[in-house]
Amino acid sequence: MRIVVTGGAGFIGSHICDFLLHRNDSVVCIDDLSTGNLANISDLLSNRWFRFVRADVSAGLEVHGRVDAVAHFASPASPPDYLRRPLETLAVGSRGTENALRLADRSGARFVLASTSEVYGDPVEHPQREGYWGNVNPVGPRSVYDEAKRYAEAVTMAYHRHRGVNTGILRIFNTYGPRMRPEDGRVVSSFITQALNGQALTIYGDGTQTRSFCYVDDLVRGVVSMIDSDEVGPINLGCPDERTVAELAELVLKLTGSHSVVQYYPLPTDDPTRRRPDITLATARLGWCPEVSTEEGLQRTSAWFRCQDTRAAAAALVGGQLDGQSPPRLSEISWSDPVVGPQGQQRSRPAADVGDPTIQDDCGAHRPALQGEFTTTAVTTSGSTCLAD
Repeated sequence: MRIVVTGGAGFIGSHICDFLLHRNDSVVCIDDLSTGNLANISDLLSNRWFRFVRADVSAGLEVHGRVDAVAHFASPASPPDYLRRPLETLAVGSRGTENALRLADRSGARFVLASTSEVYGDPVEHPQREGYWGNVNPVGPRSVYDEAKRYAEAVTMAYHRHRGVNTGILRIFNTYGPRMRPEDGRVVSSFITQALNGQALTIYGDGTQTRSFCYVDDLVRGVVSMIDSDEVGPINLGCPDERTVAELAELVLKLTGSHSVVQYYPLPTDDPTRRRPDITLATARLGWCPEVSTEEGLQRTSAWFRCQDTRAAAAALVGGQLDGQSPPRLSEISWSDPVVGPQGQQRSRPAADVGDPTIQDDCGAHRPALQGEFTTTAVTTSGSTCLAD
């Protein structure tokens, strides 16, 4: 398949690009690098099946050649980002989503929208089912993100109903893992960064508010299952393992061996007090449930953060350029047919199937093991434990 991933240099988007390439898909990654980072995809740039285009999807989206699916993940997603860039957040949720939908419509492609649990606002229903309409302040400080995603869902359904586009909507709950930005303001990255640096862990509120944290590898499996399906949704993706923020802080301190103290600050306006997904639909329709425990996921994420000062990739990527060359413009990309040969044969290349072993790199990140790659610590997904209730 040829798959366009908007926001593909971001935290989640880059992991999606990894997964798709390892299963023999070709990927066009589109990102304006406003919150994404070339370091997230540096290992992919030499892959002949991967194309990176620096572009703002809000300004237009034109990809030449065949497109089988569009995964729309472009958007500021952390509170500091969308509070600092409110107009851009609204633009990518509206114009950006419409442009991505038009591309899918023109191409006859599957379209998958990355929506969010923020559409539920500060929920009064618990856990949150997809049929719950939410409790959202439409003019509060968080509304630029909440309402942008609610509009994105509405326009996605309009294209589905009135133009026949094959669309799917995912509502993604709190996700964490390698490639999170330490300064992105999310609680997991903040706690780990503070703990590793001996700084006080900052809790906003009294720490009794809850979140459910899904490891990024699990989340990506669900996203790809949605791409491969014809499910319309919306479908929740998240881990039902609900923890208080205070419990999370204690766990991070334990796993990192940190002696940092915890400091409490006032709770921000409209910050949800409880958040937990009902994933009944994801399990029934996509055959998906999270498999990585919170403890294991935090161990992997902490190992990755510890390793960041030894990574050379980020130092080589300055000002959005690689080796002195700017990424190509969107209009310069002409995607022919790099995967299927003239007689329709699939060209061979090293790849791993979904069920193949994974290996852990030096920075604690896990990736599929390539065919023939030696590893003594293979972990297969078969027989793993589902964390759903």
